[in-house]
Amino acid sequence: MDALQTSSYESDPNQVLTYKECEPTYFRNNFHSVRILEDLQSLRKNEVSCDIRFKADDGKIVIGHKIVLIAASPYFRAMFSNFDEGNKDLVTIRELDSTILQLLVDYIYTGEIMVTKENVQVLLPASNVLQLDYVNGVCVDFLQKQLHPSNCLGILAFANLHNVTELLSISDGFIKKQFLEVVKSNEFLSLSSEDLVKLISCNDLAVPFEEKVFESVIKWVKYDFDQRKDFLPELMEHVRLPLLRSDILNNVVEEPLLYNSPKCNNFIIEALHFNLQKSVKYFTIPKTIRCKPRLFGGSEKVILMFNQRSDTSPKCYTEWYDPATQLRENAPGINDCRKTAGFCVISDQFVFVMGGVNGSSSKSVSMLDVSSQSPSWVPMVDMLVSRWQLGVGVLDNCIYAVGGHDDNSALNSVEVFDVSIQKWRLVASMSTKRRDLGVGVLNNLLYAVGGGNGKVCLKSVEYYNPTLDTWTPVADMSVSRYGVSVGVLDGLIYAIGGYNGEDLKSVEVYRPCDGVWSSVADMEICRFRPGVVALDGLLYVMGGESVVGSIIDTVEIYNPNTNTWTLERLSRNKVQIYGGVVVDRPPKCIT
Repeated sequence: MDALQTSSYESDPNQVLTYKECEPTYFRNNFHSVRILEDLQSLRKNEVSCDIRFKADDGKIVIGHKIVLIAASPYFRAMFSNFDEGNKDLVTIRELDSTILQLLVDYIYTGEIMVTKENVQVLLPASNVLQLDYVNGVCVDFLQKQLHPSNCLGILAFANLHNVTELLSISDGFIKKQFLEVVKSNEFLSLSSEDLVKLISCNDLAVPFEEKVFESVIKWVKYDFDQRKDFLPELMEHVRLPLLRSDILNNVVEEPLLYNSPKCNNFIIEALHFNLQKSVKYFTIPKTIRCKPRLFGGSEKVILMFNQRSDTSPKCYTEWYDPATQLRENAPGINDCRKTAGFCVISDQFVFVMGGVNGSSSKSVSMLDVSSQSPSWVPMVDMLVSRWQLGVGVLDNCIYAVGGHDDNSALNSVEVFDVSIQKWRLVASMSTKRRDLGVGVLNNLLYAVGGGNGKVCLKSVEYYNPTLDTWTPVADMSVSRYGVSVGVLDGLIYAIGGYNGEDLKSVEVYRPCDGVWSSVADMEICRFRPGVVALDGLLYVMGGESVVGSIIDTVEIYNPNTNTWTLERLSRNKVQIYGGVVVDRPPKCIT
């Protein structure tokens, strides 16, 4: 007989086994939770150990286990822990269809749910009541995929009724983006006056031309004229008539529905006055919301870039550039060279270019209204002093032209253009002559950064306080920077690139709270006189050149959260990009 047969081998139950050297091992049964759920569902179907029955409004019964429902739903946890229902085995649930209740209880036991166009409008609010977040989320996803211009207003109303904030936000954005199609739907014609006001008063409504809003209002009123005619003045208050082209405005004047309304006539008079004022003065700061362009397309901002395509062409070319899509489109050009000009923008709409041309025209100023249906550069009041290689900043809707060169020497003088009266005046001069400087505005102060005084490159920095009309020095930068560009982002001032005997790719940042400059990550490319703008939490550094004259046709994007730069190539052809400003998306711009 074999010595190891079970019948002849006896083990001491108190024996301690011996092991090889080994680490503890962790095991996980990935099928365990699935099997438990399947067994619980089987027990429920066979009514084994079920301790709760729910009675729906239609009298049908849905059964389950309290402990399972408590584990899955805060609603059931509160029900069975805090109220009389905890001691009952039959609970009536009001305003819940038994079919939906059964679906949701089945989901608790299986983790599966079928959403259909027939049940989603009942399933979503029911999942809200039972606090089943996953079911709520898939219902929102289902409805989001159903969004169409013909049904989006109804989905918005449904989301608002049940306070489904995510769906409310998604459908609201869809309606604004698809406004021109939405107004063709029957749902639009069925809107209440209150809801129509909410819609047309939105600043980010995607309408390329304001007359589309006007036409939608007239269409809505005429659909049920007798019941709706009295709402017309309230609705017209939110139509931005001053933005209409003059030929369209003439048609509005002839609209019979507006004849007998003094309030509507006042809006027309306002629009006519605004257009007349613009035709005479070229530039008007909007005084009311009706004069402010909408943010076309939901993508609020683009960059207007300035470039020169050859050394032999005196013309300054401009392009609209959308960083989100990297698409570019030609914008109105300027008929003279603006390579060493100053650039700025007011109200994200009115772009100014000043100086930058040697000789008599270096006092000249041009302005572009990007909201115009046919934008073009128009002359403005000349500066008091000829300036090129100047710095420019905007403070309280006033434009400051800082330093520069006047064909003879570097300047320390500063002048300010008050747009409300359209006049230039001199203010206190800087302590130092500066040309090719950078200018930034932060905390209602105007900073003059670096530059050169005609003899040496500067690393000094000073700021102007418009209330006191004084300049005050702050800490020097770590290195001298001539041809430096400045960006302001998240309460910090960035000094970018420049030259101090060699081209620079280094960047440093000034924190007003501690009054010192510190280094951040270098750019990949050395840049002299690049354009810099801040947009959506990022710094865009565009183009520039080297002191020896080579052209740089790339953009670098700085992310302050990661302290990293990303390099992108912008140019379709070799052009020198030397400036840019962030503006509201124009009516006829890249989409």
